[in-house]
Amino acid sequence: MRPHFNWQLRSRTVELGPRTLIMGVLNVTPDSFSDGGRFFEPAAAIEHGLAMLENGADILDVGGESTRPGALAVSSQPAVSAEEELRRVIPVIEELLRRRPKAIVSIDTYKAQVARAAIEAGAEIANDVSALRWDSEMARTVAELRCGVVLMHMRGSPAEWRTLPPLDDPTELVARELEERAQAAIAAGIARERIVLDPGFGFGKRLDENYPLLARFDELHKLGFPLLAGLSRKSFIGRTLAKNGNDLPPHERLYGSLAAVTAAILKGAHIVRVHDVQSTAQAVRIADRIQALNQ
Repeated sequence: MRPHFNWQLRSRTVELGPRTLIMGVLNVTPDSFSDGGRFFEPAAAIEHGLAMLENGADILDVGGESTRPGALAVSSQPAVSAEEELRRVIPVIEELLRRRPKAIVSIDTYKAQVARAAIEAGAEIANDVSALRWDSEMARTVAELRCGVVLMHMRGSPAEWRTLPPLDDPTELVARELEERAQAAIAAGIARERIVLDPGFGFGKRLDENYPLLARFDELHKLGFPLLAGLSRKSFIGRTLAKNGNDLPPHERLYGSLAAVTAAILKGAHIVRVHDVQSTAQAVRIADRIQALNQ
């Protein structure tokens, strides 16, 4: 059974539970693992964002810094400065909202300065892969902005992932640490009803650790928060579907991504974060019909 929530955003409330929401990924970066910088130019990013909205995206997640494996995304020495990140994302957010004023935009950042500017430009949600850990001002900023927030679980930083020790029980660790991050956010003044949790598939998990986390995804409901699943084009999918000993490249992982997204919905995901919105929208409609029978 998928619990229902009212997610409080900056200027509106979104009901979570009756159907799965689709968050479309809009990477305004030159080095995205999934699209290789196809939408780095503002005009291309804006058109792609509009297309995702037309194809069924409920939320657009705009990001200006890659956190792919090996990326040097850390607060003390960011690979992309806040100024450069703002230069990339703010014109895109502003134009998207000018052309689609009712669209829900999320800013994918771990920097308080970027989150503030994006929310002031009209974004509704701060999606922080570090769960407010990498910038000491992020929690206070999100609390002041009174926006929605996604707290994602990550082990270490992207540059460290290949050297992390294996986990005996990925689900138990993720649940425990997400609970800690959620309570820290609440203690910082962020209202509980503004928080969504993301277990961070692929973020510091070995390839074979993602499957038990997905199989037991429903156990995360015990934390009492809405859940987001970001499975689209992840490396563990490419490894599972390898051909002739070579992982499938990201652009060939659609069918595996759809299978993983469907599994997450049947385990109770409220939001799925994806690159291929149109195809996912069809899979979501089928999975939601099944999920509804469990209510």
